[in-house]
Amino acid sequence: MHFQVTVRHGGRHQRYHTFTVEAPDARGGLARAAEGLPEEVAAQADLVELRVTVDPDKRAFLETP
Repeated sequence: MHFQVTVRHGGRHQRYHTFTVEAPDARGGLARAAEGLPEEVAAQADLVELRVTVDPDKRAFLETP
């Protein structure tokens, strides 16, 4: 599975670092996300979100009835 990882960081002026990882499940996705997180982002992170990456060609709003 492909996962999108979004990490909020930066203290007073919050910023977001977004990247993708590939793993068999959410546990593996979180582990890969931890490995791929830059040190400067990890030091100030306060929120991490992991989502299954949506295939753009399979989005619901593109389906015809």
